[in-house]
Amino acid sequence: MSDDSEVKSQPKEFISLTWKGESLLILDQRLLPHEEVFVEARTPEEIAEAIRTLQVRGAPAIGIAAAFGMVLAARSVKNPDKVMECLTQTRKLLASTRPTARNLFWALERMIACAERAPRNADLSGLLEKEALAIQQEDYQVCRAIGEYGAALLPDKVSVLTHCNTGALATGGWGTALGIIRSARAQGKEVSVYADETRPLLQGSRLTAWELERGGIPVTILPDSAAGYCMRKGLVDMVIVGADRIAKNGDVVNKVGTYPLALLAREHGLEFLVAAPLSTVDLSLASGEEIPIEERSPEEVLTLSGHLISTGTKAFNPAFDITPARLVSAIICEKGVLRPPFESAWPD
Repeated sequence: MSDDSEVKSQPKEFISLTWKGESLLILDQRLLPHEEVFVEARTPEEIAEAIRTLQVRGAPAIGIAAAFGMVLAARSVKNPDKVMECLTQTRKLLASTRPTARNLFWALERMIACAERAPRNADLSGLLEKEALAIQQEDYQVCRAIGEYGAALLPDKVSVLTHCNTGALATGGWGTALGIIRSARAQGKEVSVYADETRPLLQGSRLTAWELERGGIPVTILPDSAAGYCMRKGLVDMVIVGADRIAKNGDVVNKVGTYPLALLAREHGLEFLVAAPLSTVDLSLASGEEIPIEERSPEEVLTLSGHLISTGTKAFNPAFDITPARLVSAIICEKGVLRPPFESAWPD
């Protein structure tokens, strides 16, 4: 991405991805909360790099960005007979960026399906552009629906513990778990939040706290390791998290650190709620054990503020963990609140 494309600006309504017709404007989430910098991606390769390096992150947002990457791929081909070949190659490139997030693959499959059903001699790039815009707009509406269904579960006064970032930054503009909190606040409910730091990249303390502060929602940043003590002291009433992929049996793969939260919630008698669109559900996989877990660079653990904090030491850095369905109280999607057993709960 070229440096001259960077624009410092306030994101409108927390929108992290803006289609400009010939490029995708991306709020660089690595720089938050200190800098609000937008970079302009003009090629599929630049979008792939933005996804891989976490300039754009969050399963729904990754899917949206990938969809626009397919649009840019189609526009780069001069020979109409070569477009499908280019799209196939671009799908492979984008799919390799984050192996765990289901929405990435769902969006790519949808874009390929759009191209395959296009009439002969159709404006394929135009059709793909409409499809990508539809994916983004639909995600916003889906998250609003998740917010309404989830907000109905919250009492008039409640303290929620959450993990990672599941807000507008991670989606098409409203949020999943944070979308529930935003919807509840809009209904006049008194909601406060404990946000796990979410190590090693601090998506909770950097991003979730930033979003909530901007939205006027009380938030307290919590070390990941303090969650159990927080529950024991009765400071939180429930846990609400997002998901990167959900298996058919209801096993949930989410940002690493989610599994111990579910165990702690069970120990302390708290509901453990998962908020995710149906596009995150992978019915082809029987359980979470079949979901690939991305392992990221050891440098994310072994460095602090760009400085090496340990030499000659190995690091194990899984980006996600698996929460068994037995620990999940409910999954909140755009169709409603699903309770176990999840195998028989999925909407048609």
